Amino acid sequence: MSTVEKITDVEFGSELPAFAPDTSIENVRRFCKASSWGGGRFTDHEYARKEGLAGAIVPGIMSQGYLAAMIHRWAPEGNIKHIDTVFRAPVQVDQPHTITGVVTDINEDDSEVEIDLTITNEKSETRVFGTATVAL
Repeated sequence: MSTVEKITDVEFGSELPAFAPDTSIENVRRFCKASSWGGGRFTDHEYARKEGLAGAIVPGIMSQGYLAAMIHRWAPEGNIKHIDTVFRAPVQVDQPHTITGVVTDINEDDSEVEIDLTITNEKSETRVFGTATVAL
């Protein structure tokens, strides 16, 4: 499916094009600097390991940003009204992840769709999942 503009472009059960976010340490460092978020657990693998993590992790708010980016790739003019996320496990920096989405509800009266979103790692383990309401 290409991009959508209006509610009639959407079908129940449609999958959004998969999105591979940039989880590189350089990108995470840029995000942390721009957002005034800091801490070695996000920007330094060794520091994160000393805290008991497998390595540096992507900040949760950045993961939510990735979800929003995926939605806007699919519906550039869409208005994200709400994103609810559950963080099951850390999104590891410098490791490939994939974001997928599927349309789970269409409200034609309000021109809104509900989308289930998932971030998985290369082992297909769910790291983050959530639901978004998008007005078209």
